[in-house]
Amino acid sequence: MNLLLMSLNAGALPGFLRRHTGREPSALRLGFIDDAGAPYADQPFGSFEWNQLTDLGFRLTRMTVGKYRDARDFASDLGTVDAVYLSGGHTFVLLGALQSNGTGEVLTERVRAGLPYIGLSAGSVVAGPNVEPVAPLDDPADAPGVTDFTGLGLVDTVVIPHADGLLPPYPPSMIEEVVRTYGGRFPLTRVNDDQALLVEDGTATLIPSVIT
Repeated sequence: MNLLLMSLNAGALPGFLRRHTGREPSALRLGFIDDAGAPYADQPFGSFEWNQLTDLGFRLTRMTVGKYRDARDFASDLGTVDAVYLSGGHTFVLLGALQSNGTGEVLTERVRAGLPYIGLSAGSVVAGPNVEPVAPLDDPADAPGVTDFTGLGLVDTVVIPHADGLLPPYPPSMIEEVVRTYGGRFPLTRVNDDQALLVEDGTATLIPSVIT
């Protein structure tokens, strides 16, 4: 499996996909799973990720997993893209969408079979074994149907995004609360906004992810 789990900046993404597809961004199509952003659709930052990716040259196909009535349709759509990108936003809302209709199982199967996985913030967190540790960042009550916090299990650590505390909604005190409350129960990896957790051939490495 090959995963790139980012916090905010996507600078590591072009190189990651060149290694795993052999092609340049303009020749690649990303399946853009946007469910995490639904609670913030009317906010100015809602278009940040889409613009960041198109500025890098990628062609995007929007895939809202919560709208699929049949996971087989989602599986068919995954066959038309070169990699899958799970956007940032609300982690528990994203998890609920993946749990609601079997799309989470389909996605996990495809990534284990070789489809490159890119996550940003919430999209990075759900790749791990459990999303409970980000409850201080995203209120689980905003996704009342989600009672099982088990993630996709593609990696064995819980990514804690925005770990440098530079974004106003996630001050250093909040990050320290996460570590203090959950560090004894879950394996945590802090990822700063200019970093990404790269997972290739079973090895996870923190790397820079700065757009220059």
